[in-house]
Amino acid sequence: MKKISTLPFSAVWRALTFTFLVLMAFPLTALAQTSEVSGRLLDSKTQEPVGFAQVALFASEEDSSPIIFSDTNESGEFTLSIASGKYLLKAFFIGYKDLVIDDIQVNGSMDLGDLSFESESQNLDEVVIETSKLPVRSTLEGLIITPENNLANAGGTLLDILRNTPSVSVSEDGGVSLRGSSNTNILINGRNSSLTQNLDQLPASIVEEIKIINNPNARYDAEAEGGVIDIVLKKGIELGTHGGLEATYGTRNRTNLGGRINHRNLKFNFYAGYNYRNWKQVGERQSTRTILEDNEKLEQNTFSTDSDIGNNLNFGGDYYFGNNTLSYEGVFQANETLNINTLFAEQNRNGEDFQYVRRNNEGESDDGFDNALIFEHNFKTKGHLFRATASNSYRNQFKTQNIEIFNNTLEPLAENLTGRQRAFTDEVRNITVFQADYIQPLEKGKFEAGLKSNIREFDNDFLYQRFDETSQSFVEDPSVSNRFLYQDQVHAGYAIFSGSKSKLEYGLGLRGEFTKVDTYLYNTEEENQQQYFNLFPSLQGLYNINAIHGIKLTYSRRIDRPRAWRLNPFPNITDSLNVRRGNPNLIPEMINSFELGHLANFEKVSLTTNLFYRRINNQIDFITIVEDGISYSQPDNLNFAQLAGVEFIGTAEIADWYSLNGGLTFTRIKVDASNISEEFTNDGFTWNAKLNQDFKLPWDINFQIAANYESPEIQAQGKSLSVYYVDTSIQKSFLKNKGSVTLAVRDVFDTRRYAGNSITNTFIQDYYSKLETRIVLLSARYNF
Repeated sequence: MKKISTLPFSAVWRALTFTFLVLMAFPLTALAQTSEVSGRLLDSKTQEPVGFAQVALFASEEDSSPIIFSDTNESGEFTLSIASGKYLLKAFFIGYKDLVIDDIQVNGSMDLGDLSFESESQNLDEVVIETSKLPVRSTLEGLIITPENNLANAGGTLLDILRNTPSVSVSEDGGVSLRGSSNTNILINGRNSSLTQNLDQLPASIVEEIKIINNPNARYDAEAEGGVIDIVLKKGIELGTHGGLEATYGTRNRTNLGGRINHRNLKFNFYAGYNYRNWKQVGERQSTRTILEDNEKLEQNTFSTDSDIGNNLNFGGDYYFGNNTLSYEGVFQANETLNINTLFAEQNRNGEDFQYVRRNNEGESDDGFDNALIFEHNFKTKGHLFRATASNSYRNQFKTQNIEIFNNTLEPLAENLTGRQRAFTDEVRNITVFQADYIQPLEKGKFEAGLKSNIREFDNDFLYQRFDETSQSFVEDPSVSNRFLYQDQVHAGYAIFSGSKSKLEYGLGLRGEFTKVDTYLYNTEEENQQQYFNLFPSLQGLYNINAIHGIKLTYSRRIDRPRAWRLNPFPNITDSLNVRRGNPNLIPEMINSFELGHLANFEKVSLTTNLFYRRINNQIDFITIVEDGISYSQPDNLNFAQLAGVEFIGTAEIADWYSLNGGLTFTRIKVDASNISEEFTNDGFTWNAKLNQDFKLPWDINFQIAANYESPEIQAQGKSLSVYYVDTSIQKSFLKNKGSVTLAVRDVFDTRRYAGNSITNTFIQDYYSKLETRIVLLSARYNF
């Protein structure tokens, strides 16, 4: 049993000691002659009260420990009781400049009146065009998604959030695409994590926000064609004790239960959140393959049932001392999945009919653990800081497959059983990251630099056995069993200079990455080693035409390295007539990405228009070939692919009772695989649209409609067909918005399905897949 890391005992002891001293101080303070210092914090621009801000009195500016502190109430008001004397008052809140009032002479109760709290000015990488409380906000680099502001996410997972996000597409198997590119670098709290392997196991309720970065600068890994998706988990930032509870129940007894709590004072912040998820699913898949020369036809129908039980725990703490912060962040996952797939096949070959059934009873357990230790030092000059991070992400996936085969029949009865197979997959993933970042403000800009080492190891051990009738036991098949070890190291350094001149803001960056890859196939003792160094420049520019309009330009060079599952040459035999395997000879993709955009921020409307272009050399795509009646699908390097398009993203508060947000993306895709075959060259036009509407009704009721459409999309050998669906939600709030009940209907018209085809000179293959997507969920939430 693995030991779960905890906060250091010394930190816990200091927290208990601090609490004890504070409690002991209350009686002593009561005995002394005290006075009250009161006031109210107002936003300098809107003149609205700033609630839950931190206010403290210090003996002097040099003193880092306050004598007394509190937080403002919902009306921005505060009261501090303290003995007579001379003090310095400070007010702190994220998004605002520190408010400092020195030489306050307290001789009796005094009211400081209304105090103006000034919002932080934003620099190049923080330019946000937004309207209040909308779930989607446009930035210079991409989008920021706030899941809690979209009712459709209630009781859902991270994939449900992304399905309703402009520019993002989610495939049948949970793969995420950005503007038509399926390879994205997905981070948790800004760090590489093995827990992102299955995004459907991350509940939406633990996500604070999601950052979509289409064209990242040199600060980010150069990894992935599509860009970066950074998942920021909830940790709590407000003073005092806060938390929440959430429960969801839906059709087919789907259940989601969660809770979170955090406590923060001027020295410590502790938080924890737990989520239990029990999700069930049924579905079907149909495929037809015709081999033209042999006039051979194969029809397959698969029926599946799934049950997924997941436990998620995120926890951590912050310790504030002087100008330093020491933080620990942890995430633990434990999931159990049961899946039964029953495949019915009818094959006509050389005029002879053949039927069979293949039933796969599959169980999978996933355990994952993320740990991160973060140290941050803030120098005296605001924005001047040093940050160091060390993290490790571990995931162990163990899968069992028990396969029953029924030949010459379509009835999977015990008396028709003709064969048995079983397989065991034990995969361990380890990702260790060391990173240091330094930021130095300049008179009209800033300088950033950093170092990062990313060390990964994926160990996949696959055992495949067939039942031997003679010995009445399972015997290993060495032609299928294999163990594959993938290791890589990416050591990087970067530097970014950003500045401003008149109406122009710009950033120039350069990142260097040294990559070392080592793969080892135990069966054949084959080893493949690669070492290479690449430079990745980046450019960001923003020209502010006026207070409303701005023009942005970004460029980045990126890389997409083939990972373990793409390189492992041994096959996946779930379906013996449709085999998927890896390709150990893959080389990395190299991507050049350009973007030109227009940002417009009106009083209650924001509009973003982006023109984008990407060229991907050595594009990796799956190619299917048919040999002896069996189709083999494996990734291969194509000559290149090109994507060019335009994207429109808008948010608007049309009235007090009606707001909307959405996106529309048009993309032209060209794929050139003539290095494999002249027929594998394709080009086409694709587009997708998303529209979310929010209606604020009387009696604190909200009603939302989310509509999605994705047009057909071309691939090297064919295309996928369109996907479209509508989700609706209605929410009733109560107890001054602390509590709510939400009723959601996903895929109201039951139209979400996935289909497509592959067409070559030798065969035609098409598929249709439909899961149970029309579901009803009832969620209740309470925050305190």
